[in-house]
Amino acid sequence: MKRACRRVFVTEPLWAWIAVIGGLLLVLAVDLWIVDRGEAREFSMRQAGYWVTFYVILAVLFGVLLWFTSGPDRAGEFFAGYITEYSLSVDNLFIFFIIMSRFAVPKVYQHKVLLVGILLALVMRGVFIALGAAALERFSWLFYVFGAFLIYTAVNIVRQHLKGEEEEFNENILLRWVRRAFPTTEGYVGSKITAKIDGKRMVTPMLIVMVAIGTTDLLFALDSIPAIFGLTKDPFIVFTANAFALMGLRQLYFLLGGLLQRLVYISYGLAFILGFIGVKLVLEALHSSDVSWAPEIPIWVSLSVIGTTMVITTVASLIKARIDARKGKESHPEQV
Repeated sequence: MKRACRRVFVTEPLWAWIAVIGGLLLVLAVDLWIVDRGEAREFSMRQAGYWVTFYVILAVLFGVLLWFTSGPDRAGEFFAGYITEYSLSVDNLFIFFIIMSRFAVPKVYQHKVLLVGILLALVMRGVFIALGAAALERFSWLFYVFGAFLIYTAVNIVRQHLKGEEEEFNENILLRWVRRAFPTTEGYVGSKITAKIDGKRMVTPMLIVMVAIGTTDLLFALDSIPAIFGLTKDPFIVFTANAFALMGLRQLYFLLGGLLQRLVYISYGLAFILGFIGVKLVLEALHSSDVSWAPEIPIWVSLSVIGTTMVITTVASLIKARIDARKGKESHPEQV
């Protein structure tokens, strides 16, 4: 398996990492300053649309830069990883809606909750990616484990969807610890995460929900990180693809809104993508172990499969939603 792991370690110099991370933090700081200046207000659909477009263009420009500096293969790996992570993030938004509802977060503060939660997730994913890259370099058999795990996850997603089981939010260990360890105010105190009540410093539900968003997104990384390692073994591309996908996630939450409920086939599409990448990981591991019959799937095939799957499932979902809405109108005509 030496060939499969040859590109696992960092292929970019330190200055490139510093430049990318610094640039991302600068963009996020400007984003937060623009949104938070003045009085707290709701995130409008128009505003969300502009920011989603901006972050997508930013990711495309980064991919083009990779194309010219490192070649089409690495650029293709970035785009495949970015689309995969972004697609998986759409499914994660369902849980974000549940968390926001459960903690009754005021709409004017939801964008800030998402931003801080996503920043926490980005830091934790960075650690996860570093550990994953080092483990794959040392233990090549993990490629088989990752592949099997992705195939299992894909089957489990389809099984849950067929059973009609709704996604739920269960508080994790860290969130339960925060609740026990810190006294919490009964209600929100503006957008503050701490407040002084009767001379005693307490945390507000704002901090609790930020921890919930951040740690929940980290749990989602348990399938998304192995998935992108099935597309590229380069930690720099793995990190940047995750970062660009997470950066646009906050605005996508507000842009999609109720549309998420109409994407009824999205789970099947994501399951197919995870299953495909799982099979790809196993085949590449076999190919690198000199198993003659195991093919090596080029990155352009992966990119085509991922993009086509998301387009088909999205269009099919919207068509079904329109048909169901039409049937509902016919079944319940307006009373005159």
